[in-house]
Amino acid sequence: MNSLLNNLLQPLTLVTFFPLVGVLIILFLKQEQKNAARWVALITSLITFGLSLVVLAYFNPSYPDLQEVINLPWIPIAQWEIRYYLGVDGLSILLLLLTTLLTPISILSTWTAVEDRVKDFMLFFLLLEVGMVGVFLAQDLFLFYIFWEFTLVPMYFLIGIWGGPRRMYAAVKFFLYTMAGSILMLLAILWLGIYQGSFQVPDLIAKGGIPANLQIWLFLAFAAAFAIKVPMWPLHSWLPDAHVEAPTAGSVILAGVLLKMGTYGFVRFNLPLFPQAAVQLAPWMAVLAVIGILYGAAVSYAQKDVKKLVAYSSVSHLGFVMLGIFALNSQGVQGGILQMVNHGLSTGALFLIVGMIYERRHTRDMDAFGGLWKVMPIYGALTLIVALSSMGLPGLNGFVGEFTILLGSWGAGQPGGPLGSHWYAGLAAIGVILAAVYILLMFQKMFLGPVTKDENRNLKDLNWREIITLLPLLILIFWIGLYPKPFFVLMAPAVDKLVAALQTAVVAGVP
Repeated sequence: MNSLLNNLLQPLTLVTFFPLVGVLIILFLKQEQKNAARWVALITSLITFGLSLVVLAYFNPSYPDLQEVINLPWIPIAQWEIRYYLGVDGLSILLLLLTTLLTPISILSTWTAVEDRVKDFMLFFLLLEVGMVGVFLAQDLFLFYIFWEFTLVPMYFLIGIWGGPRRMYAAVKFFLYTMAGSILMLLAILWLGIYQGSFQVPDLIAKGGIPANLQIWLFLAFAAAFAIKVPMWPLHSWLPDAHVEAPTAGSVILAGVLLKMGTYGFVRFNLPLFPQAAVQLAPWMAVLAVIGILYGAAVSYAQKDVKKLVAYSSVSHLGFVMLGIFALNSQGVQGGILQMVNHGLSTGALFLIVGMIYERRHTRDMDAFGGLWKVMPIYGALTLIVALSSMGLPGLNGFVGEFTILLGSWGAGQPGGPLGSHWYAGLAAIGVILAAVYILLMFQKMFLGPVTKDENRNLKDLNWREIITLLPLLILIFWIGLYPKPFFVLMAPAVDKLVAALQTAVVAGVP
């Protein structure tokens, strides 16, 4: 009993399920106790972030395997056993920290934006954090699938109850798209569990033995769920509706974390479990990634709604992540993981910025603004920093991730590389230029020139709460841009091990 209790009080269990403490407290509050619900949710999420820092403190960056592991029997079914199996390594530690950081930031952003059913909003938000953290830590496929599907429920209600005019359409579309892909992944999980005799990811990787033709089908089944979540072109059509209709906090967490569940899934499952299929399909995945980069940038340029512009930019930015992952070398995969974090910081900050001006003007039409810098200089300065970060200006975080990805994809185009052509890197680089075009055009329309609309003349600049909300993201934007070494150090051993195992298996012809 004492051993079981000690295991359940380990940092990974605490960081995963501590938000439920806040849920239990909020359940006993009345609907009219809005500020109490806000403070409980904020304090709970801040403690959870603190627990993730404890996980980081125990983490050994030089060790490539899973750390701080909790592996307990859970559900015995005939000769199979589903286990409560959590672990963290260089592939997931940064995403854990990103999740626990963005959650309190998102909650703080709702202080005045959400006034209706605040208690319920905070309940769903903390439940969503449990699911997101669990996805990044679960090492049993069945447990992973539970966390994966669990995230759909609170996000569905966050969009459907507190979203915009077309919220139910967006919520149902989001739910159905994700569920459709997840069914194929569930079938693949069942096949692996039954025929490999285990649902534990490290055991499945060690056993291998999956014929190459079956690897293709299993890879595609997992990829269906992950590609929709990313979202990759042409499976992206749910994303703009969900982003535009979601409340600001929902958009931040959707872009910052939920989309990364898809890219993380490719790194955690598709590459190590199906190495031969990953190499065979890498050029096709890269083609879709490059199309997504260019398509997302082109469609962003055409938008008049600034929130929809930021939403479509995610299709472009996540295309870079996918290109890095399927370069199948250390530079590309590390760049892809770092760009997951960068996108969460920059695009999360952009959604916060859009939400702040929407609270004041109740419109997101770029043509309704102009000259905002003269009226709101602090808001204009912070927006410029985040915009430059999103377009990949050297010295800010976006440049580091995109440069590393392009370096990896160029290397993958060498003779014998998985992509076999430098064209992937060359075409993707055009996306960097296009990003500068649509982001600078947005900034010019909204912030530069004279104040032409009377409604904008008396707008109040950012208050201290809004500045504090953006400040952690701005610090990390500069930190990663100027000194990214600590972030690469955290992930490098695990990525090197993944790439080495992938290349060894393929060269040897052993799945």
